[in-house]
Amino acid sequence: MRIHAIINLFRPDAVQAAQEALDGLAAKGITIGADRDGAKAIGVPAVPSDEIGDADLVMSFGGDGTLIRAAHLCSERGTPILGVYFGRFGFVTQCQPSDLGAAISSFLDGTHSIEDRMMIQTEIIRERKTVVTLHSLNESVVQRSATTRLLTFDVQVDGHELAKYPADGVMVATPTGSTAYSLSAGGPVVDPKMDALLITAIMPHTLSARPLVLHANAEILIRVETRGDAVLGCDGQSRLHLLSGDLIKITRSPRVTKLMNVDDADFYRKLAERFQWSKGPLLDED
Repeated sequence: MRIHAIINLFRPDAVQAAQEALDGLAAKGITIGADRDGAKAIGVPAVPSDEIGDADLVMSFGGDGTLIRAAHLCSERGTPILGVYFGRFGFVTQCQPSDLGAAISSFLDGTHSIEDRMMIQTEIIRERKTVVTLHSLNESVVQRSATTRLLTFDVQVDGHELAKYPADGVMVATPTGSTAYSLSAGGPVVDPKMDALLITAIMPHTLSARPLVLHANAEILIRVETRGDAVLGCDGQSRLHLLSGDLIKITRSPRVTKLMNVDDADFYRKLAERFQWSKGPLLDED
């Protein structure tokens, strides 16, 4: 068996937890490794980025950003990810440090469960040819560059004209991404176990713009209608400049991110805690 780790080196507690977990796994005869910077920090074998997913399990030690990075490295192979929480406001990482030992044990003895999270595929189409294809767990964003004024974004869904948004940008998110950038832009909170696509205009200059939830197999086309510099960002992991005439096509990805499930009620508990929605059960229990 082989287990790899990705570590947020800006969190000393995450580094220490990764050190202890990997040392314990090595003592059990399990082959271990970590991303290159993390491996150097804790003295374990280094694994190139394109081989991180070549494992039975990948553990991410950090917040949601660290897990997103793991998703980009693991989704093509379908490697499951155990997200160990060392963050501030994260929704995706489930495993608390105190529960790590039990989570690892459940994986090793095969009693764990895996949750599939849908991803989106984003293509840049230039002169009728796809020149770039990216896969995202959270979102894809087409937006103006920092030095460009307001742009107008033409959005079509399943071949039908939907809207022309005068805005700073347009975002398409997954249910998992509904609690990330999409939430800060005014998008809806969606149960991450659902399959859906979310469209949200970023800083729209019109009162009619409203966030939309579409079926998961929708085909969304975005074109910058006015002149100006625009960029495409996917999960904060890439930032590509678009050329005039480029068409952005966003669909459901054939890839999924496989997350090791630690707590079935994790999402709802975090909603209640993060937003301070609930102070107790609605029904009294005997």
